[in-house]
Amino acid sequence: MTVLIAGGGIAGLTLGLTLHQIGVPFRIFESTPQIRPLGVGINLQPNAVRELLDLGLEAKLDAIGVKTRQLGFYSKLGKTIWEEPRGTWAGYAWPQYSVHRGALQMMLLKALQDRAGTDAVETAARATGFETTAGGADLCLEDGRRISGRLVVAADGIHSALRAQMVPEEGAPIWNGKILWRATTRAPAFFGGSAMAMIGHDTLRLVAYPISGPDAAGMATINWIAEKAFDPSAPWKREDWNRAADINDFLPDFADWQFDWIDVPALIKGAEVVFEYPMVDRNPLHAWTDGAVTLIGDAAHPTYPVGSNGASQAILDARIIGAQILEHGVEPAALQAYEAICRPVTSGVIEANRAGGGPDGVLQQVEDLCGGAFGHISEVIPEAELAAHAARYKMLAGFSIDELNARPRTIPAEV
Repeated sequence: MTVLIAGGGIAGLTLGLTLHQIGVPFRIFESTPQIRPLGVGINLQPNAVRELLDLGLEAKLDAIGVKTRQLGFYSKLGKTIWEEPRGTWAGYAWPQYSVHRGALQMMLLKALQDRAGTDAVETAARATGFETTAGGADLCLEDGRRISGRLVVAADGIHSALRAQMVPEEGAPIWNGKILWRATTRAPAFFGGSAMAMIGHDTLRLVAYPISGPDAAGMATINWIAEKAFDPSAPWKREDWNRAADINDFLPDFADWQFDWIDVPALIKGAEVVFEYPMVDRNPLHAWTDGAVTLIGDAAHPTYPVGSNGASQAILDARIIGAQILEHGVEPAALQAYEAICRPVTSGVIEANRAGGGPDGVLQQVEDLCGGAFGHISEVIPEAELAAHAARYKMLAGFSIDELNARPRTIPAEV
C-alpha cells in the first residue's frame, strides 16, 4: 500500500511528512542528484502555516522565516494605496511567514529524513511517466526502472512528466509577456521590518519583503522581484531558477524609484546575483487524476506568483491528500476526493490572477485613474472598495480570516 511521490520539492516533501504522520508507507523520487537550496523568497499564508505547525515544525519555521506583519500597495511614485495587517496581526490564529524557498525545502527535507530515515528520498531518480496496473500504478523512471505502488502522486513541478502523459497535447507553459528578476539584497528594513511592499502597476512593478530580521544597524536581507512587461509574441527562454541576469536589462526602468522609505535602484544594485524568470502558468485542467495517479502543487496548478499562494496551496494539497487517505484508505477514491476539494479553488485562483483579480490588481486601477499621483487614496478610490477587493481574494484562495480560524484541523490531532 505504498504511495510513490515524483518530486522532492515543497509539495512532495510535505506529502511525505504527512504520510509519515498518518502511518502510510511512501517513497519520494527526486530528479536532481542532490537537493540544494535553490530559489529566492516566498510567502506562506496562514492556511499553509497552520499545516506546517500541525506537523510539529513551528520552531524550525521560526528559525528560517520572518513573521509578516503588514502588506502594502504603493504607486510608482511611492504613494500609499492600501496597507493591511497580515497573519496574527490581522486576526488569524496563525502567522504568515516570509522565507527563502530553498531554506524551506531544506528544512522540510531534514525533518522528513529525521523522522522517516535518509532513504525516504531517492535522488537522481527522474520520473518519466506512469502505467496503471491491477494493483495501482507503476512509476516509470529515466533509468528504466518501474516502481510499483498503490498510488502515484506527481509533485514534479510545472514541467511535470506525468502531467504531460495525462495531457500530451498541452505543450509548453504559457508566457504572459512579463519577465521577473529575483534576488536578495542586504538593505535597510522599511516600515520597521516584517512588511511586504508591492509598488508600481501592471507593466512595471517591484515586490520587496524581508526574509531576515533587521540587525542592530537596521539592515535586513530583503527579497525583491522586479517585473516588466514585454510583447507576449516575443521569444522567451525556458524558466530556470539558476539563470543569472544582467541588471542593465531593467535597472534604468526603476531609476526614479527612490522614495523616503525604500531606494529601489540601490536595492537592485546591491544584489550579488539576480535571477531571470519568465512569468508563466498553465491553463486549468478538467481533471488531475487518472485512476491511481494524481497531480499536486505546480504539476497540478502552476499560477502566476501573485497573492503569495503557490507554495501555500502546494502544502495544502499534500495535507488534503493525507486527510482523504485517512477517510477513504490508500485508494484511488482518496485522490478523487482530494481533487474535488482542491481543483475548483486553484482553477479560480489561476483565472483571477490572469484577469488582474489578485490582490495587486489595485495597482493598475490607480495607475489608470491618476497615474499614481494623489494626496490621499480616498480621493481616487474609496477605502471600503479597497478593503472589499482584498477580502474577495482571501475568500477565493481559501484563507479568509473567520473561515480559516473556524475550520477544523485537516489531519486530526489524535492520528
